Amino acid sequence: MAYTGDSYMNQNPDALLVLPWLRIQNANCISSPLTWGFPAMTAILGFVHALERKIKPRHTDLSFIGVAVICHRFEPQVSSTDRGDKVFRLTRNPLILVGKEAKTPSFAEEGRAHITMSLLIQIKSDAYYELNPSQREELAQDILKTAQGLRLAGGSILSPFTKKSKARLSDWDVTGDALKAELRLLLPGFLLTSREDLLIERTTELQTINPEATPLDALLDLSSLNFEQISTEPNAEVVEWQVRKKPGWIVPIPVGYRSISKCYDAGEVLNARDTETPFSFVESIYSLGQWISPHRLTDMGKVFWKYEVDLEKGLYRCICI
Repeated sequence: MAYTGDSYMNQNPDALLVLPWLRIQNANCISSPLTWGFPAMTAILGFVHALERKIKPRHTDLSFIGVAVICHRFEPQVSSTDRGDKVFRLTRNPLILVGKEAKTPSFAEEGRAHITMSLLIQIKSDAYYELNPSQREELAQDILKTAQGLRLAGGSILSPFTKKSKARLSDWDVTGDALKAELRLLLPGFLLTSREDLLIERTTELQTINPEATPLDALLDLSSLNFEQISTEPNAEVVEWQVRKKPGWIVPIPVGYRSISKCYDAGEVLNARDTETPFSFVESIYSLGQWISPHRLTDMGKVFWKYEVDLEKGLYRCICI
């Protein structure tokens, strides 16, 4: 894959669009080859990028430059086995005739989840300030209506069932007060932010013990459930153990891709989905994220996710700034 869009890293937004309480049915909750749960940020940013392309023919001046995501409800479609394991609920597909026997078609089905989330999108538009309040409301509802016709992480966006689901468009406030007010309106819910700093810090700590430790070791250490001995007395007969506390609700998340091959010209690789875009073989990039209640945010800058592309290093990833 290769992202060929414009870079929005250094652009200042003109407005904030809120798409609140979106109900997504049957979203793909297998976020990467190694993780499952909430959809990856690549899926969220991909949805916002597709939404921008749908809006462009009617509003050529409009650009979406960043997105924040708040999850209100996450209901994975899983069942418990007799052994207590969790398995995905798969659909029962029509039988096909194989020889003289009727068998279920063999294909790998995606894990699914029903999700309710809100998206806060930074908007860049020179013509935004020329719109009156009525036109701004029409624009917000037009974007929401267009969004409901798209897929988000493979899931269907259902029609809103409450007045809280009405889209809102407001001026961008550089002080962050308007953003804080919008976040309070979206409670209860948890906002996903990046904690790459914790990963770097833990990697450094592990390397002081084992110089060969890698960021993957730090990721697994922070993502696992660890028990620690809390008894400090030597030769103690009774040893107490406790679960190592983490600095918040920390989760491993995929944040993009890294190239493992050169970038081939468009149409050079056989059987590629897109024959008009340069192609590169990639592998997933993992990092740490944290789910945090919006009212506990102390740094309003680390809220919005954006693309970062480094063609020389072959990096296509999402960062939170």
